[in-house]
Amino acid sequence: MTIEALHQLFLTSNGLSTDTRSVQSGDLFFALKGENFNGNTFAHQALKKGASYAVIDELQDSNCDQFILVKNVLATLQELANFHRTHLNIPIIALTGSNGKTTTKELIHSVLSQKYNTRATKGNLNNHIGVPLTLLQMSQATELGIVEMGANHIGEIAELCRIAQPNYGYITNFGKAHLEGFGGEEGVIKGKSELYDSIKKNDGIVIVNSDDPKQIAQLGGYENCIGFSEGSGSEYQIELVSKEPFLKVKFMGHLIETQLIGAYNFSNIAAAITLGQCFEVDPITIKKGIESYRPENNRSQIIKQNNNTIILDAYNANPSSMVEALKTFNGMHGDNKVVVLGDMFELGEYSDLEHKSVIELTLSFNFSKAIFVGSHFFNHAPNYPNEHFFKTTNEVKNNLQQEKIADSFVLIKGSRGMALEDVIQYL
Repeated sequence: MTIEALHQLFLTSNGLSTDTRSVQSGDLFFALKGENFNGNTFAHQALKKGASYAVIDELQDSNCDQFILVKNVLATLQELANFHRTHLNIPIIALTGSNGKTTTKELIHSVLSQKYNTRATKGNLNNHIGVPLTLLQMSQATELGIVEMGANHIGEIAELCRIAQPNYGYITNFGKAHLEGFGGEEGVIKGKSELYDSIKKNDGIVIVNSDDPKQIAQLGGYENCIGFSEGSGSEYQIELVSKEPFLKVKFMGHLIETQLIGAYNFSNIAAAITLGQCFEVDPITIKKGIESYRPENNRSQIIKQNNNTIILDAYNANPSSMVEALKTFNGMHGDNKVVVLGDMFELGEYSDLEHKSVIELTLSFNFSKAIFVGSHFFNHAPNYPNEHFFKTTNEVKNNLQQEKIADSFVLIKGSRGMALEDVIQYL
């Protein structure tokens, strides 16, 4: 079957599914494979649950004409998404970066959806499967698409750009994330900059933080850029008015009072304001879009628990985001400051050095108490005999039941796999 013919089936289907647990009547089922599953083995079940067709890449013991046999289901899904994107012919905004991607994407969506029918990546479905699924959720009614792109090795962003063909691109920052896969900071910069390469190739528009010299350097003189800055010298000037406790920014004489903490979120807000202006959203509406956004999903959430105030930032962590979070927390007003920090993953040979660096920075701030969780942090415990180290999150939970933390200001931050949000009920 040609991709054109498959696309026609997709357009007349109820939607697309990759999981039999959520198959709806009339869906087009794609039998994806993973390390621990093979969607082909569920193809019959998908049809029984009402799927109109099942796209498979392994022959089934049936002559059922509802099976569509292809060479590779994932590759077919990606090609279908690329064909659909071309079929839609709408502006696509792509963003990547080491930190702040999802928050920035949500802010951009909040602003642009005030004026346009906008579709954006759900959650952090930003990989080789999530990007195609995001594109295939867009319809003829969609006026703007916002696609978040994640990567942990060279070449991945380039492939996602090939599929999505973005017209606009923004890189939040270059930081110490996925150092193992990228082979170091230079690899991170090269890998993330594949978005710039794609935009340049298609004569698209780059949104750039003019205050970030690394981003300016990677643009290599590309002129089709729209910049934002705290100072002069860029198209849009956005001022950071206050950062205690929530960020307040000003642009074009309008004060925006956000629900976000941390100076590191300033550029995320500024990017959303800039894209709003690019797409001619009026300033009052931009203000509404920014102010209505509330962080969730363990990202810089402020939670009141008993007599403690908690900043929950446990969705993910890398050395760059950890440093920014600690600096921000140190600068905030509050008594009895406590930090609970979890391991940072995917650092490879850099892991030992980066975890030690975080410990040293944390201790330099003289917080009331510092708790380090995870095997990577625990490896350094012998060098800090007076500090609190635990191998697992369960060990911390047990400890907190015995040694209660009360009347404190608490920062919780760690990689997703540490599940540090589980400790909240013990605070």
